[in-house]
Amino acid sequence: MRFITFSDAPGRAVAGLLRGDQVIDLSHRACRAVMGDTAPALDVLVEQGLQGWSRRLAEAVFDADAIRPLSQVRLLAPLPRPGKIVGAAFNFTDALAERGMALPPEPVIFVRSGCTVIGPGEPILIPPDVGNVGYEAELAVVIGRRALRVAPETSMRYVAGYTAHNDVSGSGLVRQDGGNFVRGKNLPASAPLGPWLATPDEVPDPYAVGIRLDVDGRLLQNGSTATMLFNIAHLISYISYRMPLEPGDVIATGTPAGVAAMHEPPGWLMPGCTVSIELEGLGRLSNPIHAGAPFLDQ
Repeated sequence: MRFITFSDAPGRAVAGLLRGDQVIDLSHRACRAVMGDTAPALDVLVEQGLQGWSRRLAEAVFDADAIRPLSQVRLLAPLPRPGKIVGAAFNFTDALAERGMALPPEPVIFVRSGCTVIGPGEPILIPPDVGNVGYEAELAVVIGRRALRVAPETSMRYVAGYTAHNDVSGSGLVRQDGGNFVRGKNLPASAPLGPWLATPDEVPDPYAVGIRLDVDGRLLQNGSTATMLFNIAHLISYISYRMPLEPGDVIATGTPAGVAAMHEPPGWLMPGCTVSIELEGLGRLSNPIHAGAPFLDQ
């Protein structure tokens, strides 16, 4: 099942089901029989158990009044404000080979604030004072229930679904900070997420997902999750031993070869461009690049 978050007429963020080119508006009064007292918000559905809601919604019959054309809704990030995004750096073997780097002995992780998330079509903001800014097309895993010190053998039970993520990074700032990711991975409006959240049955093999990224039509990344170094089960377990993972948290699993610095000319993001990522089965996520306010003086 594919879930979306979109903006309704009053401008509220509400949840919907995506079926082909149609959207079932779960906030519509015709859906009250199935939704009950549950708020039509995807973060609430995830917290209550997306698997259970998927079964319940699959059996429901929806009034025609609750169905809208996808072309008539404005998509937001599926989870507009996740609690946190935990990223995995240096986690694709082809990207490491491209840079001539050794395989890390364990995952290299960092934390990105959920406040950096934006949705489809929203502008990525590039501050003028942080140096080079790059892209990273990634498979993102949404956590469905609290995970703390879980074993790799059971950690996939904690997955609510998958979505696409562009891990826009202040590479110049990371370099300036001696490799520390905190500032470079937390620029405002730098974490596009979407366009939808797919339940695990929609992604039968998360290690066979094609990943592509282009800037104004220039193909810069064309890889696959098949080259992921530490798999999803390993990442969930590893992270859960270092911090609690809560429902709605996101794990960004890393990016394949083709990062900005490896191209000639380099593919740094610049105002006026549009960057698009596409993950097989998870849709296309495009965002324009705008000039942002200075970041280092904030």
